[in-house]
Amino acid sequence: QVQLVESGGGLVQAGGSLRLSCAASGRTFSRHVMGWFRQTPGAEREFVGAIRWSNGLTYYADSVKSRFTISRDNAKNTVYLQMNSLKPEDTAVYYCAARTGAIGYIPKDYDDWGQGTQVTVSS
Repeated sequence: QVQLVESGGGLVQAGGSLRLSCAASGRTFSRHVMGWFRQTPGAEREFVGAIRWSNGLTYYADSVKSRFTISRDNAKNTVYLQMNSLKPEDTAVYYCAARTGAIGYIPKDYDDWGQGTQVTVSS
């Protein structure tokens, strides 16, 4: 059974940085794609970015490109979301998710989800 546990959320001022972690366990993830999504109350869960575990290729939503970076640590089975130049509109609950196969850009593409971590950016 796949388990994904996010951490690293918190309160930060606009312009600041946070790094989220997603610790993965339960299987070998070499063929997986790990995605990051975010969600605000009343809104759909939104794609932030993804990384292909096997080769580290990354994909980003236009809204976060050049500000957010996804990376992975194979030894720790952990994926990271480094968020720089944060804006109040980045405030959301952030989720990591896992799937096998091609990159997915919508929530239903993913099979397994973490519990989420709150990120709040104050103006």
